[in-house]
Amino acid sequence: MARPLRITFPGAFYHITSRGNEQKNIFKSNFDRDKFLEYFESAAFRYDAIIHGYCLMDNHYHVLLETPSGNLSQIMRHINGAYTTYFNVKRKRSGHLFQGRYKAILVDIDEYAKELSRYIHLNPVRANISDTPGDYDWSSYPYYIGKKKPPKWLYRDFILGYFGKNTTSAQKGYKSFVERLLKDTYESPLAKVVSSTILGGSDFIEYIKKHYLSGAKTDKDIPALKELSKKVSLEEIFTEVETNFTNEQGIERNLKIYLSQKYSGKNLQEIAKHFGIGASGISQASRRFSEILRKDRRLMKQVEKIEKKLNLSIMKT
Repeated sequence: MARPLRITFPGAFYHITSRGNEQKNIFKSNFDRDKFLEYFESAAFRYDAIIHGYCLMDNHYHVLLETPSGNLSQIMRHINGAYTTYFNVKRKRSGHLFQGRYKAILVDIDEYAKELSRYIHLNPVRANISDTPGDYDWSSYPYYIGKKKPPKWLYRDFILGYFGKNTTSAQKGYKSFVERLLKDTYESPLAKVVSSTILGGSDFIEYIKKHYLSGAKTDKDIPALKELSKKVSLEEIFTEVETNFTNEQGIERNLKIYLSQKYSGKNLQEIAKHFGIGASGISQASRRFSEILRKDRRLMKQVEKIEKKLNLSIMKT
């Protein structure tokens, strides 16, 4: 089985899903559900987990989870592992309860927190279990709208903060935000996930790739890492440069060299063949152009536009 890519760092925010093995139920009673929520509580107090929202269905669960200490695996090992032990002991069984590894999607919290919380809270409605999310007792939604007193381990302030500073008005605003889609079909925000791993805009994805994946080696057992490590072809780079610098041949050639070294994934010898110079000439030209960029802000902005297009090209492949 292919391994999922785990991108972990302090302050990371995830949408987590974990399903029952062979699609079987992981909750068979309300006592099971209460017990499971106890592990959310202990994860919050023992492992510094921040639970922003959740929904427990019969054979799976969703949770919006933040990791201030960058310890996702420790948190999830506690939640799923402790619950599996409880479930197996209670029912005198052994073996896996959950289907393989949990699915953790790294999320740009500022862009998708609201949408994901709504998606999670509408799960029981989409599954025809309840008419409204407020009627379902096993999600964080009743706490979000003030129907129940929230547990200390549930952190609502971040998402409710988008709907006002006053708690009562924020709860009303959030309720309206969620329930306006009760009768409408809408695209799941998870449809925009890149490489089954990251949910966010192009700037967020590029930031994650640059700061947390730039030194990672491609692993055939982690398909997502290979996808995120895809490079742009020399032809794409040349075309983009020629489109934007048609009358500036000196800049055009050096920019091609600079971007080829940065984005193509080819070594210096391979790039050198396209320009009829030695590998050391490629390295020197790229370094000189980098120095020019630092001094020329207008040129820097032009190059950044090209880089954004190249990054979008990578994400579409």
